[in-house]
Amino acid sequence: MIRLVNLSKSFKKQSVLKDLNLSIPTGQTTVIIGRSGGGKSVLLKHIIGLFRPDEGEIWVDGQDLVRMNEKELYKVRRRFGMLFQEGALFDSMNVGENVAFPIREHKRLKGSEISKLVAEKLELVGLSGVEEKMPAELSGGMRKRVALARAMALDPDILLFDEPTTGLDPILTASIDRLIMDTQQRFKMTCVVISHDIQSVFRIAHNIALLYEGKIIVEGTPQVFQQSSDPIVREFLSPLCR
Repeated sequence: MIRLVNLSKSFKKQSVLKDLNLSIPTGQTTVIIGRSGGGKSVLLKHIIGLFRPDEGEIWVDGQDLVRMNEKELYKVRRRFGMLFQEGALFDSMNVGENVAFPIREHKRLKGSEISKLVAEKLELVGLSGVEEKMPAELSGGMRKRVALARAMALDPDILLFDEPTTGLDPILTASIDRLIMDTQQRFKMTCVVISHDIQSVFRIAHNIALLYEGKIIVEGTPQVFQQSSDPIVREFLSPLCR
């Protein structure tokens, strides 16, 4: 589904991505791990076309995003849904308006049709009947669920998650992990997740990629990582051994 080829990106004089290569399989969950500030979110924003690389190619289902103009990118982005690190809900809008936002932006539908779609998406994440609530009235876990409902509003082929469990306690983290797994399995979506929570990674991942000093240095199944003797991999897996 997604292939990154010799990707490089610098900001001013700081090199963030360095000749990076990564293949992301269709219909599976790939989790990208790495140190804080190591470029994981930058990589995610390249995949959705929000950043353009200095060098390299970004292939999505046979199309190179790097060669596209803004109009072409706009069409491709409709195939993506993205859940940002803090949910990024609009505080001035209620839940229903938040979930409806991308539908109103991209589709010409009657109000009743939009309301029906919003209700369907909220039901998918276990939040039926909360359309009138404001984000400030919701718990952290509920806000994440609303953000996921909004990310799924346009029925995307690809879902991107930027640290979806940051700031959540272990019980809520496990709940969000189950939601990601259930969503991926039910709709056979291609999911790309940025995460620092190693226990969460091993719950949800079909594939794991380790970003280190601007490159993917190891990628493979959770079993490959568990069996790896690479000292950098062992450092990342150390929380599992405690």
